[in-house]
Amino acid sequence: MSEWWKEAVVYQIYPRSFFDSNGDGFGDLQGIIQKLDYIKRLGADVIWLCPVFDSPQDDNGYDISDYRNMYEKFGTNEDMFQLIDEVHQRGMKIIMDLVVNHTSDEHAWFAESRKSKDNPYRDYYFWRDPGPAGSEPNNWGSIFSGPAWTFDERTGQYYLHYFSKKQPDLNWENEAVRREVYDLMTFWMDKGIDGWRMDVIGSISKFVDFPDYEADDSRRYIVGRYHSNGPRLHEFIQEMNREVLSHYDCMTVGEANGSDIEEAKKYTDESRHELNMIFTFEHMDIDTEQHSPNGKWQVKPFDLIALKKTMTRWQTALMNVGWNTLYFENHDQPRVISRWGNDGELRKQCAKAFATVLHGMKGTPFIYQGEEIGMTNSNIPLEKYDDLEIKNAYRELVVENKTMTEEAFFKAVAKKGRDHARTPMQWDDKRHAGFTEGEPWLSVNPRFQEINVKEALDDQDSIFYYYQKLIQLRKQYKVIVYGDYRLLLEGDPQIFSYIREYQGEKLLVAVNLSEEKALFEAPPELLGERWNVLISNYSRDQADIKSICLEPYEAVMCISESRNSQS
Repeated sequence: MSEWWKEAVVYQIYPRSFFDSNGDGFGDLQGIIQKLDYIKRLGADVIWLCPVFDSPQDDNGYDISDYRNMYEKFGTNEDMFQLIDEVHQRGMKIIMDLVVNHTSDEHAWFAESRKSKDNPYRDYYFWRDPGPAGSEPNNWGSIFSGPAWTFDERTGQYYLHYFSKKQPDLNWENEAVRREVYDLMTFWMDKGIDGWRMDVIGSISKFVDFPDYEADDSRRYIVGRYHSNGPRLHEFIQEMNREVLSHYDCMTVGEANGSDIEEAKKYTDESRHELNMIFTFEHMDIDTEQHSPNGKWQVKPFDLIALKKTMTRWQTALMNVGWNTLYFENHDQPRVISRWGNDGELRKQCAKAFATVLHGMKGTPFIYQGEEIGMTNSNIPLEKYDDLEIKNAYRELVVENKTMTEEAFFKAVAKKGRDHARTPMQWDDKRHAGFTEGEPWLSVNPRFQEINVKEALDDQDSIFYYYQKLIQLRKQYKVIVYGDYRLLLEGDPQIFSYIREYQGEKLLVAVNLSEEKALFEAPPELLGERWNVLISNYSRDQADIKSICLEPYEAVMCISESRNSQS
């Protein structure tokens, strides 16, 4: 079924790092407004705005203290209303981050909740008596290290927080909580926003009997059996759809932590009336040693065969039921070319290669700010990282538990730390990369003189223009949006290749994701047609698909000539 959000391309903005309009070193809403024409030039249809609501910024805005007002460093509500209007004037749409698994501990609801056991807001959160000898109510761990419970002396009970202790979890079992959420959603949708990206929405339903982890469960960094997909999850989301979402022509994408394919179908099957699509994490965990006490920081080498297997499983499973998101980078993921590819002499080819793999697939593509110019991980000392997750993990794994050496931890952070995606956007080669006239809240990547928007726009062969063309092709060829997917060369350790088919159209994608040449040989059933190259990062204008010698990180996207001649 045709839907605008299926045909859209989304550009994600991390506001504090995008553009600073007033020189305080902190990105803001007016800065975004000033750069909207750049996003429009790229060709994106939707802007996803990370949280801009009022917040103490313990977790960079994912700890919200007021859902109806802006954080002062971002600007005012009037600035937000102007941004919505300016986006719409350019024919684009805007979605906001919905963070309702938890609030800030400085939210008025929590301030009331902790006053007394009989306060009307007490049941907005999860409070429990101490366990034996005053211990936590159970053995759950926080995703940001340490226990998932914090003791509050005022009332002698613990409160639950899956994340920071300054992010107490909301009790969705309480109908009043759900009503508050639906009201704040309606408030912003009536102001004109076009949908929501829903932060850790898979965690809103709790296992309220609070069972302990079993003996073989790791307490560290686990988004495990009791942290997601609780018994009332889909009931809550269906109610949200019924009460709010169904009243608007909107786009919804849920961060579905801990979800497998069967859960994904429940979220995204249109007959169930829940969400349009979800973010899954399985393909982003292929470089993590599973079941390690060091969690995501126990890094293993990139495995292309594992990536193909994982992404193909999701492509195939949701092909006719539900809808996929397509991403390699976001505010929680490092730069893909530094993580899995080559960010040195083959940086541009590598960035284009990964983009081709992703944008040729079925689903809605998400581009994270700076991805379209090939931004890389930042080479900074450990003490200069800002991220709460990194600081807590260092304290627990290196200092307290000693399960990692400082050297090993630093190497892992250099690959997978979240701050690599959060360094300021690199606009030009001037001071602070043109992000701010003041001192930036986080150090600019030292490669900004080489990698920046000005350089990209001046170079007709840049990564920016390659992304622009991929987006244009998506709008031109329906097969890229709606075509069925079939993997080729499943066991090839260098080449990611697949076929898309839709109403007689055939699209072939062949990408060498290695630093050595690779020979692509098409299966016999594809040899009966002639193929024209739609895009290639090595300026290849013809392709005899019977045998193509692909250069390091070479990408080729072709369409069958029979379809092309009918266009």
